[in-house]
Order: sequence, then C-alpha cells, then structure tokens
Amino acid sequence: MKQRIRVVGIVRQGDTLLLLKRSRGRAEELPSWELPTGKIQFGEQPEEAMSQLFFEHLGVQIGDIKLVDAVTFVGMPGMSQLGNLYIIYDVALSSEINLQASERYSAYKFVTPEEIRTLKVDEATLAVLDIEGNRKNGIIDNLVPENETAIISGATIYFDGGSRGNPGPAGIGYVVIDQNGKVIKRGGEFIGFATSRVAEYYALKEACEQGVELGLKNVKFIGDNLMVINQMNGVYQVKNQDLVQIHDDVLKLISKFQKVAFEHVNREKNAEADLEANKAIDEHFGNKTL
Repeated sequence: MKQRIRVVGIVRQGDTLLLLKRSRGRAEELPSWELPTGKIQFGEQPEEAMSQLFFEHLGVQIGDIKLVDAVTFVGMPGMSQLGNLYIIYDVALSSEINLQASERYSAYKFVTPEEIRTLKVDEATLAVLDIEGNRKNGIIDNLVPENETAIISGATIYFDGGSRGNPGPAGIGYVVIDQNGKVIKRGGEFIGFATSRVAEYYALKEACEQGVELGLKNVKFIGDNLMVINQMNGVYQVKNQDLVQIHDDVLKLISKFQKVAFEHVNREKNAEADLEANKAIDEHFGNKTL
C-alpha cells in the first residue's frame, strides 16, 4: 500500500485549537476545516516542513515546537484509501497570525472541542483528533517534569525486562538504590512467554510494587527502553492492547508515591537490572542458556 506523509501542527489557545478553512472543497462539497497540515518535500526535515507551512500560509514564524506523536491510519470512507503517516507537533506561535486568503486557506479560527462537532471538518483531521483525544496527558499528577528529573531527591529503581525470541521466555529485573547510593534490594522473576515490550512493562510494574512495599516516597525509575519512558512521561500514548492493562496498573501504583520521575539510559548503564532479568530466565530453566 502506498503511504503519504504529512506534518500536522496543533496550536492551543487555552482550551481551544486552531483550525484552518480550505479555500475550496471538492466540486460537490463545501470547503472543510482542518488542523494546519503540510507535505514534507524531498530532503526536508519534518520540523522544516512545519515551519514552512506556518510561514507560507499563515504569515507567522513558529516558536517552540514539540513532537507529540506519529500516527498511521488508512483513509476512512470518502477519503483516499492510501496509508497515512501523520507526524504531529505541538506548536507555539511567536507572533500574531497574519493570514491572507491563499490557494489553500481562506480563514482560521480557534475552536473548542464542542464547536468542532458543528463544523465540516476534514476526515484526516478528525482521525488525528480522535487518536490524540485518547492520550492521557497529565494523568500522573505527581510526575516530575523531564527537565527536573536530575534534582529529584529520593530513591532510584533501575528496571529491565527481556524476552529471548520476542515472544519467548521472558524475565524481569530490578535494583533499588536508596538516596545515599546504597543498593537496598534487587531481584528478578520469570514471567513466562512474552514479548520484550510486555516484559518491560511488567518490570516497571514490579519496580513500582517494590517501591511501595519499601515505603519509598520519592522515586526515580530508570530504564533502557525509550518507548516505555516516553509513554510514562506522556510523550506518546499507549495504543497496544497488550500493554493497556499493565500501563493502567502502573499508574495506580505510581499514585501511591509523592513524586516520581522516569529517565532513559543506555543499556550499559542498566546492566544490573538486565543481569537480574536474565538470571531469572536461566534459573527457571535450570541454569541452561536458551
């Protein structure tokens, strides 16, 4: 299946989102509204395409830009049945919009989620908004922002999950270090046959349970799986059905701490937790390496 790639900008103003009105629609249809959306030219970076989109069609320079998600979907009925890859950014504008009617857009407005339902909105925009509407932004009330994780004062728990075969025999490991740098507990467990991503989440869940059991208040969780860390920090949403329940269990456990932080490290810096995970698999099979 062919795939088209687009960048999409989400501009927020309080509880409202910026939508742009197409200058014209199909012959039999009225013009529709959409999120700021643009193509990526050959050799162009997504951030460059986003900047060009706002400058060319809105007459404004963008300020801060943050990658939110990358989503794929097949066109809905009435759309092209191409595969779609939409790279989504949160965008802050550096000045007022100076829109002039162009070949693409004739108007703009900031609308609430309720108002969106009253407008004729492009199907691709509806797909993006539907997916992003399921993100769990701000659900971890005690989460320390990423740029402040280094200054959280408390314990540190390294965690790791691994699968030999993916899916295959899987194990989890953790190492708990107190605020003075002393290892106070470590261990691992064989969890059966699972994928590596499921093992990573079970490892995080076990790390949380150990922290609660030890009565820890402020905890920094460190892992080498960037996907898990990004999802816990709210950068990406959890979409895989095999992870949703484990993720929800982790959120419930995290609520028991006063402050938490999630930090990504390279595998070499997570060697002790990895050792515990592999040890658990080996011991389950009588110390036989699979």
